Amino acid sequence: MSEWDRRYDRAEYLFGEAPNAFLASQVDGVKGRRRALAVADGEGRNGVWLAEQGLAVTAIDSSSVALRKAQDLASRRGVSLETQHVDIVNYDWPAEAFDLVVAIFIQFAGPALRDAMFKGMIRTLTSGGTLLMQGYRPEQLTYGTGGPPMVENLYTEDLIRNAFADLDILALTVHDSSISEGTGHAGMSALINLVARKRV
Repeated sequence: MSEWDRRYDRAEYLFGEAPNAFLASQVDGVKGRRRALAVADGEGRNGVWLAEQGLAVTAIDSSSVALRKAQDLASRRGVSLETQHVDIVNYDWPAEAFDLVVAIFIQFAGPALRDAMFKGMIRTLTSGGTLLMQGYRPEQLTYGTGGPPMVENLYTEDLIRNAFADLDILALTVHDSSISEGTGHAGMSALINLVARKRV
C-alpha cells in the first residue's frame, strides 16, 4: 500500500467532502465549460462538485483507495465521475482534451515533476480553456496547517508567472486565509490562486 493509500484508508474524507473554497468561488466560469480534468483529485471532493455543475469530469490520482472513495461520493451525490488510476510521473496528458483543468494543492510534486505537470496541464487545455489552481506559498511553513514541509514544492508569484507565461493570466492572488478542508487542511494558510486561459 502506497503512502497516499495509507493516508486515505479511513472512513472519513481526509480533506473533507466539500469542494475547495477557491474552486467553488469560480462557479460562474466553471458552468460555461464542458469537459474538466481534476488533477490529483484524491477522494473526489472537487471532481464531484464539478460534475454537479454539469461538466463531464475526469479525475486522476495515484491512489486507488482515494478513487474508490471518489466514486462512492459521486454515487451518493447522484453524479457520474470518470476516475483514472494513474502514476502522474508517466501520465500521457492528452492534447487539447479539456476546456477546464483544475489543480488544487498538487504540491506533492518536487520541481522536476512540477514542471512536467505544468507543461502537461497547458498541453491538455483546449484553445480558450481555463486553468484553475490553488496552492501554498513558502510562508505556509510557518503555519504548519497543511501541505508539504519542503519549501521547494511551494509556489511563489514569480514561479507561477514564469511557468504559465504562455497563458493569459486573468488573476493571480496571494492571501493568508483560514481554511477548513477535513483534517488535512485546517487553519490559517498562506495561499496563492491562479485563473488563467489558454490563448486561442
